[in-house]
Amino acid sequence: MAFEFKKKLPIPKDIKEQYPMPAELAELKAKRDQEIKDVLSGKSDKFLAIIGPCSADNEPAVLDYVSRLTKVQEEIKDRVIVIPRVYTNKPRTTGEGYKGLLHQPDPDAAPDLLAGIVAIRTMHLNVIKESGLTTADEMLYPENYWYLADLLSYVAVGARSVEDQQHRLTVSGMDVAAGMKNPTSGDYSVMFNSVYAAQHAHNFIYRGWDVNTTGNEYAHTILRGATNKHGQAIPNYHYEDLIRLVEFYQKMDLKNPACVVDANHANSNKQFKEQIRIVSEVMHSRNYNEEVRKIVKGVMIESYIEEGNQKVGAGCYGKSITDPCLGWEDSKNLLYSIAEKC
Repeated sequence: MAFEFKKKLPIPKDIKEQYPMPAELAELKAKRDQEIKDVLSGKSDKFLAIIGPCSADNEPAVLDYVSRLTKVQEEIKDRVIVIPRVYTNKPRTTGEGYKGLLHQPDPDAAPDLLAGIVAIRTMHLNVIKESGLTTADEMLYPENYWYLADLLSYVAVGARSVEDQQHRLTVSGMDVAAGMKNPTSGDYSVMFNSVYAAQHAHNFIYRGWDVNTTGNEYAHTILRGATNKHGQAIPNYHYEDLIRLVEFYQKMDLKNPACVVDANHANSNKQFKEQIRIVSEVMHSRNYNEEVRKIVKGVMIESYIEEGNQKVGAGCYGKSITDPCLGWEDSKNLLYSIAEKC
């Protein structure tokens, strides 16, 4: 066989028992979860800022970064809910390259999935313990979600995963906010079908179990731009795109219509500094049109301590080893700007 079964990994229950979520942090998370849901449902007029590194590859730097976010969050808490991006899986278009902390707790070393499972859980735990902010992560592998299910306040499903049945059905069993990105083709109908599936109940096989889910009414859309057949980026954050989004929501029978705009990826063509301008335009569109304001509930921003990116092993502290990110000063100022404009 082409498969080599190396070792049996611990089930999520065992990992959670070894690295438990303290009761006081579980209470904090429940409160944060509800605050985020209230934004998506329209009960709260606060705005979501999901911000952090492209990939969380280094715990000391991530904790340093999030400690900075905490100070800003305190200053803007009346208007903005800051959700740190602690992305521990990195999708790779060709399958090559660094795949995230789950695969390689040490980016310079060989993959070690057992150590990776421990590393991703302890990183999320430590972020919550030290900052009081609960986290977001991308669900790249649905079967691995349960290792973090009690820690995450926000889950994103990526552009290459959003058409996958198992991703959609897994989201239908979550009790936290989950964003479904438009596919790389940019097809809105695919994204909306994914949200519809996630908001409804299902029966399926999950981690060897026959499971039922009740549906997740806080599943929503994420606009991240698209790519045409020539590989060129096509943004979808402009006013006309947001109006089209509103019209789709008006035609669909969905609960809590909401959207988060991803300011990087194909929206910025990975020109990371463009995120500042893109967020500003999105905020202007919200303030110009009340229907857009009702739908657009937040933004995603890729940000770290040092701007840009570096190769694995280059050794610059707090600088992305995957896609380029905004640096801290720009990020801080952008968060203040969001608070002023929302």
